[in-house]
Amino acid sequence: MSQMWMKVLPRFIRTRLEARPSLRQIASNTGWLLADRILRLGVGLVVGVWVARYLGPEQFGLYSYALAFAGLFGAFAALGLDSIVVRDIVSNPANKDEVLGTAFALKLIGGGGSLLMALGAIFMMRPGDRLAHSIVGIAAAGLIFQAFDTIDLWFQSQVQSKNTVYAKNAAFLLTALVRAALVWVRAPLIAFAYAGLAEVGLGAVGLVIVYLVNGQRFALWQVSLSCAKRLLKASWPLIISSMAIVTYMKIDQIMLSEMVSDQAVGVYAAAIRISELWYFIPMALVLSVFPSIIEVKKISQAAYYHRLQKLFDVMAGLALVIAVPMTLLSDVVIRLFYSTQYAGAGPILAIHIWAALFVFLGVAQSPWDISEGLTQLALLRTLLGAVINVAMNFVLLPLYAGLGAAISTVVAYAVSACLANALDARTRPILILQIKSLFLIRHLRRPARAS
Repeated sequence: MSQMWMKVLPRFIRTRLEARPSLRQIASNTGWLLADRILRLGVGLVVGVWVARYLGPEQFGLYSYALAFAGLFGAFAALGLDSIVVRDIVSNPANKDEVLGTAFALKLIGGGGSLLMALGAIFMMRPGDRLAHSIVGIAAAGLIFQAFDTIDLWFQSQVQSKNTVYAKNAAFLLTALVRAALVWVRAPLIAFAYAGLAEVGLGAVGLVIVYLVNGQRFALWQVSLSCAKRLLKASWPLIISSMAIVTYMKIDQIMLSEMVSDQAVGVYAAAIRISELWYFIPMALVLSVFPSIIEVKKISQAAYYHRLQKLFDVMAGLALVIAVPMTLLSDVVIRLFYSTQYAGAGPILAIHIWAALFVFLGVAQSPWDISEGLTQLALLRTLLGAVINVAMNFVLLPLYAGLGAAISTVVAYAVSACLANALDARTRPILILQIKSLFLIRHLRRPARAS
């Protein structure tokens, strides 16, 4: 499960261990990244709910299905290059123009190929659904613009993510206003798909501008065949990992649409939008505590595992504080945000919210996986979770629709984040820490013994 969130961490963990910037620089960079995430969550939730209420479950379901379908091909578009590119620039700054130029070319090819694959797949799966073809095509076209995220990798390598925050948030806020205007004028569904494409395109333009403003020159970029081979040789395991992660996170909505209906997808998507809202919390915490965990490992193995236990305890406690009230108030929350037309999302939210417990524990394992050099095992756990999720969906979706998808997700996350740790002797100590974290009552007994 932790492998699922590895790509959230490279800005601070994987690519900066060899050449650490100053603590103030790191704190400032992390602050910008968190501010970006919080802004997007807040504004995105408000505008997204408004759009969902306007479109209704069926059209919102088709829109969510199309985004998930196009997203399946996003891993191929990115080619797993991000952390590799940042690492290479940090370790050898003199070659940065060759690395950036080659990565841009590879991502451009990957984006174009992903667009063609997405279009071919949707034509085969829904041969007569022209609206689905159009929306998937528009969404997949945005994958081509991912090539410009190569600029973001340069700023990541310099720990200057505020530049990309400026660029992408300007595009995000502008298109958020456009989406609100589309609701106001009662625009058709396809207009919202074009708004999403416009956001990606404007974000690319913004990245180009901030790169030039910071004194960099695209004319210096070079494309090298030998560099391309080297990058792809290093990135292919990450391509597989990313594909597993994307499948894990998107397959529910795609299978639900194909096996039940677009309306069922709309109801399910409304529930998981609220459920997954909280996932930035463990990522932010891990960004903050990772250095101290690595440092204490050099001093004492006992202190190292004690600090890990405290991290798991905090994660479990936070997840329970979120999951228990959300379970009890799920119907109220759904009606408050989405109105009665999405009432069926309440029970789905009550179940799906418990995935947060395992997401939090899985993210907490990330520092340990990295420090112990066991990220390949994390990939295997993610693949196992994806297989379980798909298999359970085949059984449960025809019977329980969105509820079945929620159950499948929670079980799959539980296996990949925790239970799969029992399959390898090297990860069993972490399983023990995770299990202990679920018994929070032990903390209440300590003061009594001390007195």
